[in-house]
Amino acid sequence: MIDGFKFFEGFLSAQAQGDLIKALRVIIDAAPLFRPLMPRSGRPFSVKMTNAGSKGWVSDKSGGYRYQSHHPETGSPWPAIPSSLLEIWGEVSNWAQEPEACLVNYYGPGARMGAHVDRDEEAKEAPVVSVSLGDEAVFYVGGLKRGDPKTRFRLKSGDVVVLSGAARQAYHGIDRILAGSSDLLDEGGRFNLTLRRVSL
Repeated sequence: MIDGFKFFEGFLSAQAQGDLIKALRVIIDAAPLFRPLMPRSGRPFSVKMTNAGSKGWVSDKSGGYRYQSHHPETGSPWPAIPSSLLEIWGEVSNWAQEPEACLVNYYGPGARMGAHVDRDEEAKEAPVVSVSLGDEAVFYVGGLKRGDPKTRFRLKSGDVVVLSGAARQAYHGIDRILAGSSDLLDEGGRFNLTLRRVSL
């Protein structure tokens, strides 16, 4: 396993998960889920997403991968990151500066996330903190090259993962969602909340 990968299994209690979902609904009311597009092909992602924080990650054919201060469809600023997520960051990140972005990915039926590295941030040394809510996901983390061996985990609702140190530049992704493995979300599926520090 690559150095800097941290897996906090069962980090959030059932009550904390429920409270976080309520906060997430407020975010989505203010910044509705949208489907980003791949920069080269213009094909839509299989996940829907939105953001909270002063900076939000977006992707489309004309501008590529980037951070911006407003929702691409409504033009409104992103809502603030909930204090409960900032507390999680403070407990697990070992990083003095607060996150500026919380990327919210929603995985419905058939959604996945191919192998990638989070590399659109200036603060590339800052960790990435990921919170799972809802159905279980088969998650993998590899090495610094796309073809390096991968280690797979089943991420359950309430689990937290940290990519820091060497793992911050490791390829990782989601193979599949195990539908019906959680009853947290009325609509089913999985939310993944990814906290990132963007600027130096």
